[in-house]
Amino acid sequence: MDIREAQSAASELLSQAKAQGATAVELHLGEFSFKAEFAPPVFAAPAAAAAPAPAAPAIEGTPVPSPIVGTYYSSPSPEDEPFVTVGQEVKKGDVLCIVEAMKMLNEIQSPCDGKVARIYLQNGELVEFGQTVMVIQ
Repeated sequence: MDIREAQSAASELLSQAKAQGATAVELHLGEFSFKAEFAPPVFAAPAAAAAPAPAAPAIEGTPVPSPIVGTYYSSPSPEDEPFVTVGQEVKKGDVLCIVEAMKMLNEIQSPCDGKVARIYLQNGELVEFGQTVMVIQ
């Protein structure tokens, strides 16, 4: 089994485990092992506890959500440059990234013209359905 098959299996297992409310999951696929523990749901903290932590500034713009669960790739192959970088101008329909799911490479396209304001993921990270991948201003 290669690393991409292991990533795909792990991604599918993670999404199913989270959906069923699991607190931990462990997977062994040949030479690959994977273990994850899920943090408990975060509920609104009391105002006194939340006051010391500064809030991250909100980035205005159009969020680009992942349409599927999978693995985020910023470029078409490890040797290639990323599709986009922060500050880069994009046009509606430009390819922003790839999300791989079940050995299918799904191109994520820009929903609008603008500039890439923020990229939330690192190459090779798992991404959930609806998770914001980046923001276009």
